[in-house]
Amino acid sequence: MSGGGANGHNGNGGLNELIVESVRVHMLSSQHVVILRDTGHDRYLPIWIGPWEANAIAMRLQGVTPERPMTHDLFSQTLSELGVTVKRIIVSDLAEDTFRARLMLQVDGRELDLDARPSDAIALAVRVGVPIFATDAVMDRAGVVPEGADEEKLSVFREFVNSLNLDLPDEPETGSRRSD
Repeated sequence: MSGGGANGHNGNGGLNELIVESVRVHMLSSQHVVILRDTGHDRYLPIWIGPWEANAIAMRLQGVTPERPMTHDLFSQTLSELGVTVKRIIVSDLAEDTFRARLMLQVDGRELDLDARPSDAIALAVRVGVPIFATDAVMDRAGVVPEGADEEKLSVFREFVNSLNLDLPDEPETGSRRSD
């Protein structure tokens, strides 16, 4: 989705750097969400993802190394062996409640821009240690801004976050937990 703009990259308006704040699972629905935090503003980008991708992201964030490489580990190792550098990932679009992402790669002096699911792109980004960005258009549509002056809105955001349970193996067990 192209938004243009003088401060833009690749014709997509401004880019906002994000970090993975947490990976959580909603207790009632068992749906997983990765919560990204905007490093430049007080806002968050929640993206609902599948359990396998949530596990892949959470394991890496916790420093857990599986006995055998998982799919995202294998992809990261393959890119490295082929001399491909992952430069960054961009959560680039949101259409019909579906996020889209792009992998920005470099190989032999060429820049490659590949379409990806955000969950896979984030799982790769945390493995190779590259920045995660979202376009202004995505943040404007899906970003959550807790407003300090408006305690009611902030409490709604806190309730949302607190209604989610961390999907981390070292947390105390409360109810059922997936073990993959």
